[in-house]
Amino acid sequence: MKRLIEVITNIWKIEELKTRIGITLGLLVVYRIGAQVVLPGIDPLQLSELSSRTSGGGLLGVLNMFTGGAFANASVFALGIMPYISASIVVQLMGIAIPYLQKLQKEGESGRRRINQITRWLTIAICVFQAPAYLYSLEAVFQVPDAAFVFGKGLGFMVPSVIILVTGTVFAMWLGEKITDKGIGNGISLLITVGIVATLPMSFAQEFVSRVTENNGGPILILIEIIVWIAINAICILLVMAVRQIPVQYARRTASGGIDKNQIGSRQYIPLKLNASGVMPIIFAQALMFAPAALGRLAGDSELGQWLQASFSDIFGLWYNILFAVLIIIFTYFYTAITVPTNKMADDLKRSGGFVPGVRPGTETADFLDRIMSQITFPGSLFLAAVAVLPAVVYHLLGMQQGWALFYGGTSLLIMVGVAIDTIQQINAYLLNRHYDGLMKTGSKRKTAGI
Repeated sequence: MKRLIEVITNIWKIEELKTRIGITLGLLVVYRIGAQVVLPGIDPLQLSELSSRTSGGGLLGVLNMFTGGAFANASVFALGIMPYISASIVVQLMGIAIPYLQKLQKEGESGRRRINQITRWLTIAICVFQAPAYLYSLEAVFQVPDAAFVFGKGLGFMVPSVIILVTGTVFAMWLGEKITDKGIGNGISLLITVGIVATLPMSFAQEFVSRVTENNGGPILILIEIIVWIAINAICILLVMAVRQIPVQYARRTASGGIDKNQIGSRQYIPLKLNASGVMPIIFAQALMFAPAALGRLAGDSELGQWLQASFSDIFGLWYNILFAVLIIIFTYFYTAITVPTNKMADDLKRSGGFVPGVRPGTETADFLDRIMSQITFPGSLFLAAVAVLPAVVYHLLGMQQGWALFYGGTSLLIMVGVAIDTIQQINAYLLNRHYDGLMKTGSKRKTAGI
């Protein structure tokens, strides 16, 4: 506790860091307020059916979690930041096949700004399709009563509501970019994280009520669940931070500027992450998991159609999670292959005069790095698949509420852990630059000569 108080005091002493944290918290508060503002023309008292459908977990529960409850509130931020995430994924995947995007990726900062602009326009295009679909589904799918629509469901309601929903997503995107630029941490990731965290207290409260008031295990089981949750968080931290260090040797340069090949130079390491793909395989797999149930509905009342609907509509079901885990393993290899350029790493290493001991520079180094990545990707994909299906495991083993079970793994937990680590590392960098011990170190203030 004393250590934490000291770190907070040190943060308060750094004016720039204090300002950035204040801006970040302020913009996050704005986003959370917007999530509670209901669309004009909708009576919030009539949304009980929508809230009940999203509070019990399932696919709608996941979507509502990512928007911080805005989806269930029919708020101006009902679409959340997910259209931007979808657009980013599409642009990233198109960069593999479209030469124009490949050219922009090689142009540095100017190319990155152009890619960001393309992503923004694609986000708006996605919102234009998703906004009407969301509004029409309020009655058709979520069974929101007609009384909820104060001014009816004509064009006088639909057109302004679509504009507001699109504007809400654009504004949320702007908030995320401002947090990244003026605040601390990755803005888009923080918006998703704060939305996930916002639903955690309610989910835990429902679980507590179920255990205690309904005599379904009592406080002891609640304590066990908390301990298990902390242990899973620790495992996820290890998964996110685990790296395989590849030793790299650099030849020592002589006073004349040449390279003395007979002298041993400094040794460094190439850190290859165990989970280089992050949460993207889970997101990709999650997007495809809607397909089996949709195919089942197309098949109608046939035996196969009914089985597909029954097996893949429940995110805690056996067949759903088996297919989910297999897709995650496949997408982990796929995404790692396109995001970790081993050939480019080998070329850059050769140009800088570095080499892996015992491996020839160039093609052999690229093959070596590719082989190592394949070896560490396999256990990484298994860990990722295991974390993704953990909610279903703890749901069936411990009999907990679906909403609370979702926090025991999957995309939500990995996003929270990853964003927390990234934010702490950025704060840590500010502290170390000002000669204070970082959040991940122990001890008192650093002393340097002349300070």
